[in-house]
Amino acid sequence: MRRIAFPVVWLGLLMLHLAAWAQAPDTHVVLLGTGTPNPVPERMGPAVAVVSSGRVYLVDCGVGVVRRAVQAGFEAKHLVRVFVTHLHSDHTLGYPDLIFTSGVMGRQEPLLAFGPPGLRAMTSRLLKAWKQDLEVRLHGGEPSKPSAYVIKPVEIKAGEVYRDHLLRVIAFPVSHGAWKHAYGFRFEARDKIIVISGDTTFNETLIAMARGCDILIHEVYCQAGWEKRSPDWQRYHGAYHTSAIDLGRLAAVVRPKKLVLYHQLLMGATPEQMLAEIRVNYAGETIYGNDLDVIR
Repeated sequence: MRRIAFPVVWLGLLMLHLAAWAQAPDTHVVLLGTGTPNPVPERMGPAVAVVSSGRVYLVDCGVGVVRRAVQAGFEAKHLVRVFVTHLHSDHTLGYPDLIFTSGVMGRQEPLLAFGPPGLRAMTSRLLKAWKQDLEVRLHGGEPSKPSAYVIKPVEIKAGEVYRDHLLRVIAFPVSHGAWKHAYGFRFEARDKIIVISGDTTFNETLIAMARGCDILIHEVYCQAGWEKRSPDWQRYHGAYHTSAIDLGRLAAVVRPKKLVLYHQLLMGATPEQMLAEIRVNYAGETIYGNDLDVIR
């Protein structure tokens, strides 16, 4: 019996290991929108999906967020959580789309929306703006559920803003020009740490929150393109966004396993120029993000 006890134990441990591996959350990112306020047809407004064990956590809701979500294979029932970095229009124009289209598509649960002060007022006014639509959808014969049109906005501060059995979400302040409240988000899952910058300049708090993360998704503008802009636009972008040169400096300190660029402001330059600027200070893996890219 002693001769077969070890193989049986070993086999049992192996089975447990394989079962644990099969249940691993496989936390990853889908870039639903990588655009800016400038209308580029192949790039929807800023929106990122963090996905863990099939559960979707949206960050921002730019133009086209629901249609990109459908392209990515998400159903309405998945679109029940969104974390808003700040209230700039390019990051929130898809908010009514998320509220109403996913309601029509058959979302069953209320939508949980986490974001800076002002989110409650925005939500209330959107519901008032579409009051007639809601009345007809709920009471005009269309098969619908009132719970699909319940929105629960939560105005956040820096710190932990959400936790469930799969991950927790930490908000941290970033510098975005005249915006008093702008945040980045750190997602801590069992298998990965993912950090999303939102719109920001070079930011020391972000460095502290992102150091050693698995995936860093960061906005960026091309220095070569910026240098061709007028002085007023140079002042604006310099106060609100991060140059590729500075992002390379930041990434060299953070050392993410993968650096993913989104909200790319080329300003007439090329992606190759932007990547070359990052490589001045950083040689790690860098992905020039496009809509519907999946990052693991």
